[in-house]
Amino acid sequence: MQGHLSTQSAWLRSYYLGRAIFSIAWVAAAVLFSRQAGAAAFLLMIYPAWDAVANLADARVNGGLIANPSQTLNVAVSAITTVAVIVAIGHSSYAVLAVFGVWAILAGVLQLVTGARRWRDYGAQWAMILSGAQSALAGGYMISRSIGTAAPTILDVAPYAGFGAFYFLLSAIWLVARAQRSARA
Repeated sequence: MQGHLSTQSAWLRSYYLGRAIFSIAWVAAAVLFSRQAGAAAFLLMIYPAWDAVANLADARVNGGLIANPSQTLNVAVSAITTVAVIVAIGHSSYAVLAVFGVWAILAGVLQLVTGARRWRDYGAQWAMILSGAQSALAGGYMISRSIGTAAPTILDVAPYAGFGAFYFLLSAIWLVARAQRSARA
């Protein structure tokens, strides 16, 4: 059992680091291409699509979709969000931000549940739980901005992705430190 947990912990370190790197790159691209409508639209579509793929991979490595219902639901929510973003792009930036807001709430709650479930086995999930809670709050903020008068842009989503990168990186570092402490003990 200890070997299995060690392998899973190594996966989580790599997984969290990969999610952080993607989010950092996404934020950089969002800032660089914020004034280019086509590039911004592409970035807005791939963000929830990436989340769906990442959650699918993580669930499969950690016992499968049936064993990870919160991630299974997150895969579905993120896939549906990808389609909703594509549709919303054809309507308005307000609609896109509203879709992201709803997604941030749902994905945040599901991430919080996943982190809480993993706490006992892997530890270092407090950052994922905080990230999930903050995601839900950010979703509410995005929805409030989507009904405002100032036209939203991709830069209204970038801080959300930036905080996600921070929490994923923090979780990866925490798991690395924990593994090193365990190896010394």
